[in-house]
Amino acid sequence: MRPQRRYHQTRRGTFWGDYVFDQVVNPGNFLVALRELFDWEQMAERFICVYDGEALRGRPPYHPALMFKMLFLSFLFNLSERMVEDVASDSLSMRYFLGLALDERVPDSTTLGVFKRRLVKKRKWHLLEEAFDEMIRQARAQGLVMGKIQVVDSVHTVADVNNEKDRRRQEKEGKPPRDLGAQIVNKGKRRVVGPDGKERIQQIRYKGYKTHVSLNSETGIVTTVVPTPGNRADNKVFPQLLAHDQALELPTTTYGGDRAYDDTDIHERIEQAGLHSGICLNNHRTKKKDASKQRWVDLLATPEHEAARKVRYRVEQPFGTAKQRHGFGRCRYLGLLRYGIQAFVTFMVVNCKRIIKLLTGITFRPLAKGCRRELFTPVYATLPWA
Repeated sequence: MRPQRRYHQTRRGTFWGDYVFDQVVNPGNFLVALRELFDWEQMAERFICVYDGEALRGRPPYHPALMFKMLFLSFLFNLSERMVEDVASDSLSMRYFLGLALDERVPDSTTLGVFKRRLVKKRKWHLLEEAFDEMIRQARAQGLVMGKIQVVDSVHTVADVNNEKDRRRQEKEGKPPRDLGAQIVNKGKRRVVGPDGKERIQQIRYKGYKTHVSLNSETGIVTTVVPTPGNRADNKVFPQLLAHDQALELPTTTYGGDRAYDDTDIHERIEQAGLHSGICLNNHRTKKKDASKQRWVDLLATPEHEAARKVRYRVEQPFGTAKQRHGFGRCRYLGLLRYGIQAFVTFMVVNCKRIIKLLTGITFRPLAKGCRRELFTPVYATLPWA
């Protein structure tokens, strides 16, 4: 007989647990929808393999779902791991989402830090990707309909490094760089005004990482995330984006992207997959004077290419949300593995906000008004749990 896993028992089902919360917590609260729409135990059960005893030996640990929810909340509200402990202790909706009773102590930041380090130590990056995919599958199972156009792009994140101090520690103290995995990113040039009031051209360069994504243009859901060092070329990562989207069995017919993806190999891969290419073309494709340009002229004339070009801007929307609302403009941690945790959880947060809005109409922040408002009909006319 297979032994049963043992977890730390919460007091969720007591009087001070669900009974009290059902009386005082608004069923239209975003965190209530977050708890009710997704099966967090199913998503997080896979993380138990990073525990030494796997909940079969030793002291019963907190359920991985509880720890993963804590980590999720820290990114959702852009809080440090220490701050999320304090805020969750005082918030009824957070306690309800975590499944903790009013008279129960929230897991401390040290425990959350240990959970994160276990993922890094065991190098179980694929577990986060599996949880990311599971959330998309659950959303589709509840009626979320994905569109036919995927848009690919990448976003940079600045490394948590003070370049001047890092240069000093390497040159004067002979120490290695603070973040060994961060690579130099060249973002082009910009005009700046110096202290003397004169305008000059400045090169934009910094150390950092890059996250490559594939986005479903109709729903705004990020379907694939691939974290890499900052100097990884976009066109080299496209095969991974395409393969992962195909594994999710999305109803894709067209792939769009900017000119960084205008690679003949990419166009060939898209055609071999039976799909249409909506990749923006470089000028040399259609302005050359030989007969080989006709293929690209014909491509520009296809309605699929035109449709993909019109929606390409939508991939920038989750990037802006991730950077402005969830701290993705700068790395929280050091190293590529830790950056992967930040990338996957951040885009899970961005996806959740979008999925809950499309399914229920509940938003994390008030809906935009006027010309900026989005017209849509939620999948659920009434909340199933209300």
